[in-house]
Amino acid sequence: MPCPECGTESSIHDRRERRWRHLDTCEYRTTIVAQVPRVRCTDHGVHQVTVPWGEPGSRFTSAFEAFAIGWLLEATVSAVARRLRLSWDQVDGIMQRAVRRGLARRADLTPKRIGIDETSFQKRHEYVTVVTDLDTRDVLYVADGRKKESLRGFIELFEPGELLGVEAVSMDMWQPYISVVEWTMHDAEKKICFDKFHVAKHLGDAVDKVRRQEQRKLIDNGDRSLVGTKYKWLRNPAKMPSQSAGFFESMKRIAVRTARAWAIKEHAMCLWHYTSRTWARKAWRAWIAWAMRSRLEPVKRVGRLVRDHLEGIINAIVLRATNAAAESVNAKIQRVKRMACGFRNRERFRNAIYFHAGGLNLLPGSHTKP
Repeated sequence: MPCPECGTESSIHDRRERRWRHLDTCEYRTTIVAQVPRVRCTDHGVHQVTVPWGEPGSRFTSAFEAFAIGWLLEATVSAVARRLRLSWDQVDGIMQRAVRRGLARRADLTPKRIGIDETSFQKRHEYVTVVTDLDTRDVLYVADGRKKESLRGFIELFEPGELLGVEAVSMDMWQPYISVVEWTMHDAEKKICFDKFHVAKHLGDAVDKVRRQEQRKLIDNGDRSLVGTKYKWLRNPAKMPSQSAGFFESMKRIAVRTARAWAIKEHAMCLWHYTSRTWARKAWRAWIAWAMRSRLEPVKRVGRLVRDHLEGIINAIVLRATNAAAESVNAKIQRVKRMACGFRNRERFRNAIYFHAGGLNLLPGSHTKP
């Protein structure tokens, strides 16, 4: 019989009884029992031969694992364990083997547009770094923390020159990520993109800080006009009910500073349609000058931030690069975490991310990707 390691014909050493859980038959638990030969190879020693109905190291048939994986894509490990009458560790083992298979089968990575984002693992500012293919929306890499070393591990997966085909790298304005990309990628200054979502977040925070400052002053004078208006200033005007149009008109006279900060924010959101670097740069420089003249320190702080990262914003506009796919994946990861009521083990958290968001072929044997 052939050696499972090298395929060389070898003599049978002995036979041992093995059991595999199979799909239930008429609602009754079904187990396959077989006397499986072990062969003695001159190069690799004694090994059990591979059986056609199951994979090495698994106590379940391929058909049963495929069935369990289908459930795991819809429910938590605990729920699947209850439904299939298995232990939590057995179901987790099925998930781990599925992820290992999927990563081993994955073709060589040749991403054109990638997104780099962090997602929370636990409270107390514990994060993992997630690298996403922005075209396929598949997670390519997961690493602990959000330091330089976290992203460098992804870069080290590639041989020198393999990253030349990357056209855009979308991320937030986190300096460790920026430093790694600048250090490792050719023409990084033309590829790093800071998308609209992150700029909008900084501007939204600035408007809210101005609103809170002005609200305190108005309350001291007995005016509560700004109380309870936080989310009106942060919403997209295009998505507001028509009856809200008069709100901003009235607020121009009452909350002058907040209205000015809001106008600066909304103008920035109108500067993402350019196709020319020259015109985009000219428009954003004019906006930065307006922000710096605003006499609103939170807005001026964002103006300085935009000024320092202007070329990355221009890249995002011209290359039409956005981290929306990475943010969507992040939301999916957080949904999986909530369903599982959190993860204590980082390795299991990474496996869950790859399992649900990696775009991997998880099924065993000859089964096709779901």
